[in-house]
Amino acid sequence: MKTVKQVKREARHLLRLCLVDGSLDENRVRQVIQDVLTSKRRGYLALENQFERLVRLERMRQSAEVQSATPLPADVGTNVENRLVRMRGSGLSVPFNQRPALISGKRIRAA
Repeated sequence: MKTVKQVKREARHLLRLCLVDGSLDENRVRQVIQDVLTSKRRGYLALENQFERLVRLERMRQSAEVQSATPLPADVGTNVENRLVRMRGSGLSVPFNQRPALISGKRIRAA
């Protein structure tokens, strides 16, 4: 039986193989999952679970959400998005949502 440490190490290695220019390649992720599941080698389910967890965390890292009480002017939205891309890297997904429940200002949620 593989140890948890070995499974985590292998999952991190598989995740690195799926990164292209710092962002996840969905086709590589699908291929890795398919290869792991069809191999049925010892500890493959634990490896698949750990790999999916890392993929989910990477997707969260590559996304941010901006909420505001009123629609943001175009220049403010562009400025916020540029700063987030500078902090998190290219390939960042930044949806802008209007949420009237906020009293004023904006909320930026980045995992």
